[in-house]
Formats: sequence, structure tokens, C-alpha cells
Amino acid sequence: MANLLALSCWRNLSHYPSMPRYPNPTSSADELAEATALFSVVGMTCAACAGSVEKAVKRLPGIREAMVDLLNARAHVIFFPSFVNEETIREAIEDAGFEAIEDGGFQPTVMTSSEDVTKIELHVEPAVTDEHSIKAILEALPGVLAVDVTPQLNKISVSYKPDIIGPRNFINLVNQTENKAKIYPTQERLRDSHRRHETKRYYNSFLWSLLFTIPVFLTSMVLMYVPGVKNLLEAKIVNMLTVGEVARWVLATPVQFVLGSRFYYGSYKALRRGSPNMDVLIALGTNAAYFYSVYSVLRAATSPHFEGNDFFETSAMLISFILLGKYLEILAKGKTSDAIAKLMNLTPDTAVLLSLDGDGSVVGEEEIDARLVQKGDVIKVVPGAKVASDGLVVWGQSHVNESMITGEARPVAKRKGDDVIGGTVNENGVLHVKATRVGSESALSQIVRLVESAQMAKAPVHKFADRISKYFVPLVILISFTTWLAWFLAGRFHAYPKSWIPSSMDSFELALQFGISVMVIACPCALGLATPTAVMVGTGVGASQGVLIKGGQALESAHKVNCIVFDKTGTLTVGKPVIVRTELLTKMVRQEFFELVAAAEVNSEHPLAKAIVEYAKRFRDEENPSWPEARDFVSITGHGVKATVHNKEIIVGNKSLLADHNIEIPVVAEDMLAEAEKMAQTGILVSINGKVAGVLAVSDPLKPGAQEVISILKSMKIRSIMVTGDNFGTASSIAREVGIENVIAEAKPDQKAEKVKDLQASGYTVAMVGDGINDSPALVAADVGMAIGAGTDIAIEAADIVLMKSNLEDVITAIDLSRKTFSRIRLNYFWALGYNLLGIPIAAGALFPSTRFRLPPWIAGAAMAASSVSVVCCSLLLKYYRRPRKLENLEIRGIRIESSTDIIHHD
Repeated sequence: MANLLALSCWRNLSHYPSMPRYPNPTSSADELAEATALFSVVGMTCAACAGSVEKAVKRLPGIREAMVDLLNARAHVIFFPSFVNEETIREAIEDAGFEAIEDGGFQPTVMTSSEDVTKIELHVEPAVTDEHSIKAILEALPGVLAVDVTPQLNKISVSYKPDIIGPRNFINLVNQTENKAKIYPTQERLRDSHRRHETKRYYNSFLWSLLFTIPVFLTSMVLMYVPGVKNLLEAKIVNMLTVGEVARWVLATPVQFVLGSRFYYGSYKALRRGSPNMDVLIALGTNAAYFYSVYSVLRAATSPHFEGNDFFETSAMLISFILLGKYLEILAKGKTSDAIAKLMNLTPDTAVLLSLDGDGSVVGEEEIDARLVQKGDVIKVVPGAKVASDGLVVWGQSHVNESMITGEARPVAKRKGDDVIGGTVNENGVLHVKATRVGSESALSQIVRLVESAQMAKAPVHKFADRISKYFVPLVILISFTTWLAWFLAGRFHAYPKSWIPSSMDSFELALQFGISVMVIACPCALGLATPTAVMVGTGVGASQGVLIKGGQALESAHKVNCIVFDKTGTLTVGKPVIVRTELLTKMVRQEFFELVAAAEVNSEHPLAKAIVEYAKRFRDEENPSWPEARDFVSITGHGVKATVHNKEIIVGNKSLLADHNIEIPVVAEDMLAEAEKMAQTGILVSINGKVAGVLAVSDPLKPGAQEVISILKSMKIRSIMVTGDNFGTASSIAREVGIENVIAEAKPDQKAEKVKDLQASGYTVAMVGDGINDSPALVAADVGMAIGAGTDIAIEAADIVLMKSNLEDVITAIDLSRKTFSRIRLNYFWALGYNLLGIPIAAGALFPSTRFRLPPWIAGAAMAASSVSVVCCSLLLKYYRRPRKLENLEIRGIRIESSTDIIHHD
């Protein structure tokens, strides 16, 4: 897979012939190793900025992928360390005109070692004074793979093998020196801190701007009509220069150059990289108003006859309204990432670490930071407390509420040997849990990473905004200049009556106001925020509903789905089959028969194999018996298994498998298979040394609500098809029961994928819903792959959407949510485009000849600030998403598969 990936990227980057861009397919494992870096990018204001960062990074050699999250100001880069490093990437971002701060570090995702690798970051106080000494001490520890010291941030990054060593060892070792170490703040906390700081900065700037702007507004538009005060403001200082003009100049200057300095700085960086943005429009508009006012004031001071007007209130009020808009926009954008914050808050702050003696008895306990839990630690979880990490119960009994992770409404019983998930809540009883997956390996961390990646990934529809953003600002500047020139020439050559010109200005000033209004009313930010805000809120809402959507691409494809292909076992059915009937066709002792069958099937991961092994335990005294060795084991996907046990050739599978080995099937076995199929059971044949020795009938009940889900899909005009590797009789019986008309049975994995492709060729947008390894090719081939959360890791990895609750009704939730999200994206685009298409002509004076209505620049600026906020708020309304009423009315019942001793078996 890595070689194929490298080959495809090599082709994509082949337009740089002067230097190697990518490892070639024959590169060593070290050269093919990938790494991930996450940076906080300071200074991005719109989609054009995000595009500039992406473009700058992708130009570097060895970059596999670069994704920029405008909302959270992050850049996520996947690269090959043998070609490029973090410092080079950071320099490329800064050369593009932005500040880049490492926010996630360097994480190898492909290692030559087979061991799992984890990375942790430590904050050292008071400062890293001798980085070489600390680095040497840590590198000497067993299991430590790499140590990276960043003195500027007082940070130490350690990559290590968690099975050998852990973070407590590093902290204890550093604490033995002159320094003190603790876990570095998480990325989410750093981003929250940065967002709070930015919010406070804009809020304070807005308050200061009000302090100066309100007097400017009052002196120019209110107090001029108050007797007495008017005379004072119009009192002459020098020639035609008045007290009011000087006061407005003095008050507007700090707003323009101190509080508005961020727009100058942003404009400089944008123009330097050749991609003008919103800051350029604001700077041009406010400068035009301010410096014309300065010109007017100086002319008045030097000329005894000049009667000009100043627009200091325009520049000051523009900046104030834009600062207010930015403040509200940041507040609203922060709300879009609430899903991540809620997931992060599931992890407890502390954990109770138990100390055990050689016999496993508890000899002490200590409360530690939950992030310091290491693999193999035994943690005490009291009633009401959260489980600190994924682990295995080694002592105690209780019920655990897992609804926040799995969506299972009822508490799940836990006892010795059961798995628990970090972040879940212990309801009653005390549990001792041995940590098995900690830190980034935990289920909760993987879900957080999945949601974060989904929120960063762009939907294809976002390319529309990217294309517009390249030309938007230059086009607005051109329209603004053309507007000013047209009105100026029209006034100069008397193309309109003088009565149109307000008494407080001349034709040049009227033209200038029209030009400024056009420049400041245009809003590229609204276009840039239309898609990412909706995608971020949509994926966050999906995660809270137990539907993990892997990015904008999956969202966009899901809303078009009009055909769904369902796997049977584990998807339409519960996936925990049990043997309900056995028939021996030879004179064998049942214990011997099931010993041979179980020995062959124990090596298979198929649910039917697990059911057979579980049933075979009834004939052994031990709970976990040791089965005979199976030699020459072969798993024939979609058919069964073959092995040699006690020098006997054992074949367990369907009719096709036995036919392929030229094994004759007796009539009695055929009758049993036909009878099982009529009862929606799966018939399994067992051959020993080339002869059919027995028949097993396995039943796998339907999932609750399966019939209703298929019915609702029909009402949504979505076609449902079943594709399964089971026999046609059983598949047809299940299909009839749920209401599916089209069935393809006895299909191999490649045949499932081919069926998906055939449907796509027929014009369908296809979703595949499955849970097993054999479903993976079809999940990848489908437009949208949906994996059942209880399925295999391979299926979950291959899918675009993961249904965490393993409930079929979440298929409808995923499709409905994607439709609602894209409906909101269309509404955002309609508003953003409509606002600009309507606002720019009005600001340019399109209504002025007929109605004498004109849009003052400060009102145009307020409208611009409000447009971005309105788009974000429109997306935020998705947070109130509710599943379709038909699903709300559908009673979702949990189902418990009874143990084999509770089921009547016919042997």
C-alpha cells in the first residue's frame, strides 16, 4: 500500500524535474516512513489566506498532503522526513506571510519496527538550560526512540514504545535534575487558549475604538444640530479650519493607525505573497476616507476660501464595526468546534493508580494525572468515576455507562475479563482496570482524531469558493475604482443634475463615497466560511449522534445517495449467530466431531466460525479449552475453511466449497440445508476425509428495527439491495423479512465490489453498509462506505462513515444529516453570493438616480461585518439538528443474544 501511495504521489509531483520530489516505489522503509506535523497558523482571515498556506506547503518536496483549517487556524501536513522537515515547512508558511507555531509535533506513522510507537510532550520549568544533557539522559532509557528538545517553548518531545516505558518515567527522571516537568498542554487546550486570547484582543480593541469613535460620530452627525455646540464646533481656528475638524482628526487617528494597524499588517503580508484579501479592502477603504479628510483639513487650514468636508467618521466607524464583526465572528466560530471540546472533556483529569505486590494484592494507591497512566497500570475506578483509559477488568463487578462512546443507552455489565473504554462512567461497584491502550491509542483519542480530520478535510464544493477567492478582491478593487471614476466623470461633465449632490459635499466627494462603499461592502470571508463552518458543525453533530463522518467528501457524497447495498451478517442481522441444530451423518461421538470442527474453525475470524467454536465448548469441561493443532489451515473467503487435524482433512463450509473439492453431498444433507434456508438459517456442511460427516444450522436474528429502516429508505426514494456471501435460500428469506427485493447471494468480496461498480455505472450514487473484512473492497468501491461500529478495524478504516452505535437507523441519520448540512451550505452560498451581487450595485449607487438612496461607507462596513457573522450563525443552526420524525417514532430496542444454554437446540 505504501509503495502504491508513493508511486501515485510521484506521478502527481513529476512536474518538478530538477530535484526528487517523493520516494520512489523501490525506496527503503525509512524513506517511505511518513510523518505528521500540525501547526497553528496566525494571520489567516479568509479562504484566500488558507489557499496561500496550502499552496506554499505543497510546493515543497516530500509533501504528501497539506490541509488548512481556516476556522481553527491550523495546518495539518503529512510528509516524508527523508525529503523535508518541520522547520522547512514552518519557514514555507512564514514566507507566505503567516506566523507558524508547532501545535502537534512530529509523529511517525510508519515505522520499521513492528512495535507501537507513542509520542508525548513535556513542559519543563523554569527553563531548558542544558538541552544536550536532558536529551542524552532520556535517550539512554530503554524503549525511547527519539527525543526532540525545543528550548524556546521549554518543551521536550519523546517518542517511545509504550510496552516498555511511559511518561511517568520521563517526568521522574527530569525532576531529578534542576528542572520540573509536567505534561504539555493538549492541542485543544492550546487552541482554546489562543482563541480566548484572540477573542479578548478583538473585544478590547472594539471597546477602545468605541471610546474614540463615538465622539467622532457625535461631532459629525449629532452635535452639529445642537444650538450652541454647533457654533463651538464650527468656530474657525485658522482660515477655514474648524474646531470640529481638528477634534475629529485627533480622535480618528488612533483608531486608524493603532487599532487599525492589524489591517495594515495583514494587507502588507497579503500583497507580499500576491494574494490580496479582506484586509486589503479594509485598508484601502479606510485610508481613502482618512487621507482625503486629512487633505480636506490641510486645505481648509491653508486656504481662506476652501470649504471641504471630512470623512473621519467614515474611517473610524468602519474600523469599529469591522472589529465588532471580527469579535462576533470569532465567538461564533468557536461554537462550531464544541463537539471536539465535549469529546475531550470525557477524559477524567485524575486516576487512582494501584500498587500491587508479587501476588497481585493491592499494597497502596496514589492519585495521578490521568495522562500519566501507562500500559500495564492497574487503575481503581470507584462508582460515579470515569474510566481513565481503555483497559481490561482484573477485579470487581459493576455496570458501566458507555452511551457517550457507543450510544448504548443501557449500562453494560462488566466483570473480570471484560473490556472497558476510557471516558465511560462506572455506575456501581468498584473496578480494578488494567490499562491496555493509553494516550493516542485509546478509543476516545482515535474518535477525536477522526472528528478533527473530518473537520479539516475540504468538501469538493469548497473548491468553488477557492476559485472565487483568487479573483474576488482584485475584482472588487477594480469595480470600486471604476465606480469612483464613473461618478467623478459624470459629475465633472454634468451628466446628472447638481440637485443630486447632497449639500454637505461636492461631486468628487460623492464619487469617493460610492467607491469606498463598494470596497468595504464586498465580503469574500462569507464565501470562504460557507462550507467549512457547515461541515464542522455537521460532523460535530454527527459525532454526538454516534455517526462519525470522515470529512466533507463523505458528507457531500452521502446527500446524493439513492441506492444502498447492505451486507447481511452483522449488518441486517445482529452478527452473533448461534447453532440451533446439528445432524451427524457418521457414527462419531459428538465430542470428537466438535473437537475436530472447532480446531479448524478457531483460526477464523468469521462470526459463523466463532459461533461453532462457542457451541463446541459445551462438550468440553474447560471454559477456554485448548483445541488440537490445525495444520495447513486455509480460509476460503466467502466459502469456509480447510485444515488438517489429527491427520484428518477437515472442510467446513458451504455447498460450493465441497463441490470445488469434488465431495458428494448426501440427499439427507441436501434436505437439511433446504429446511434451514426456509427458516432463514445458514446451513454449514462438515466434511472429514472427503465425506460429509455432519450438518450445522446457524441462526442469526435480525437487528431490531431493520424492517422499519428499509421501509423508511423506500419512502426516501432510496433503493435497498442485499449482497451477501451466504446461500441464496437464507439470504432470500432474510430479505423478504426486512422488505428487500433485490438479493445477491454467495458473493465473494470482489463480487460485492463489482456489484457496487455495476450500480454506479447504471447511474446510482451507491452507499455500502458492512462490518466485515470481506466487505472492505465494496466499502472502498462505493461512493460512501458505511461501517458498523462493532465491525472489524479493517472495515472501519475503509469506510467513509462509521456508525458507532451499530444501529441500522443511523444509516438514515447519516444520509439525512448530510442532506441538511448541504442544504445549509447551499443557503450559505446563496446568502454570500446574493449579498455581494446585491450589495455591491447598491453601494455603487445603482438606486441613487431613481430613489436618491445611497449607502454610506460606515453602513456598508457594518453590512460586511454582519455578512460573515450571519453565515457562521446559519451554520450553527445545524446544532439543533433532530433526526427524522419517523426515526424518533421508531422504538429502538436493545437486543441481547441469549447464551447457548438458553436456546433449545435440536441435535
